[in-house]
Amino acid sequence: MFEDVLRFFDRHQSFILTTHDSPDADGIGAEYVAASILKKKGKDVKIINSSPVPKNLQFISHMEFEINKWDTSLLVSAEHASLLMNSGMLILDSSDELHLGPVREDLKRAKEVFFIDHHEKKPSSKLIGLADPLASSAAEIAIELACFMGIELDPLTATAAYCGIIYDTGFFSYPKTTQRTFQAAIRTLEWGANPNHVYQQLMENSTCAAVLLQKQALTNLEFFADKMIAVMFLNREDFEKAGAEFEEVENIVNIPLKAKEVEVSVLVREKSTGEVFCSLRSKGRINVSKVAQAFNGGGHVTASGFRSFDNVETTVRKLVVYLEARIKRI
Repeated sequence: MFEDVLRFFDRHQSFILTTHDSPDADGIGAEYVAASILKKKGKDVKIINSSPVPKNLQFISHMEFEINKWDTSLLVSAEHASLLMNSGMLILDSSDELHLGPVREDLKRAKEVFFIDHHEKKPSSKLIGLADPLASSAAEIAIELACFMGIELDPLTATAAYCGIIYDTGFFSYPKTTQRTFQAAIRTLEWGANPNHVYQQLMENSTCAAVLLQKQALTNLEFFADKMIAVMFLNREDFEKAGAEFEEVENIVNIPLKAKEVEVSVLVREKSTGEVFCSLRSKGRINVSKVAQAFNGGGHVTASGFRSFDNVETTVRKLVVYLEARIKRI
């Protein structure tokens, strides 16, 4: 399975790693694993993402690998252009260039581009790489790659990889959690990952502002299609009033799924810049990955998302109409 990956590694001395815009624990964890593998092979590695690491994930930082934020100045940087011309560019946790954010400007300038992803590759994607949709996460694939190459990871990298797995499996609860998922997780523990520390950082480290914002989201909660669809929204004013960070509240989307009637839960959030993001969660009978793809997004059967070019109200209206049509088919 990894032959093409190894040949890609052998073809270059320098590598630039990146992941999708608004990076999550899986994308970051996979980046750290790949960076560690390449460094142990004597390669030069630089990580550049379109967005900075969210505050709630900064605890998985690695002292050896700085995650740089891409900016427009790199387009006119001769040094950066030279680096791209002589580097292989490795994309983790995405096979769709549209999801990379501004860093996709570098794709056409890189010497070669390759991806490692656990989502189904879209037919429209022209990128080349390894897509393994049976894997629970990109971190799982990256750990298997390290094992295949006989490389042992340090505790910080192992912790990042473990975070990636539990983030994309909902703490081992989503349908794509398999025996190989647990095997990969066990390997990270053997390398020094601390599950209790990770859980505390991810689940017991919210601010009071985030808790207040959760209260507001529940106040805005509405049900549709005989309570099979739950929709919450948060405007930029809600974030300003609570004093909460945009990334702090993504887990709120899971709360309505506690109700037995609810099949799909939706959280629509508006950034201070006016950008609108939508997170979707499902119990499995509705494939929210297909729903997100209809709005130029993507993800998994039970967890997905997309960026909307409409305002919050229009996004909610269009999404509810689309979901109601799909609910009628089950």
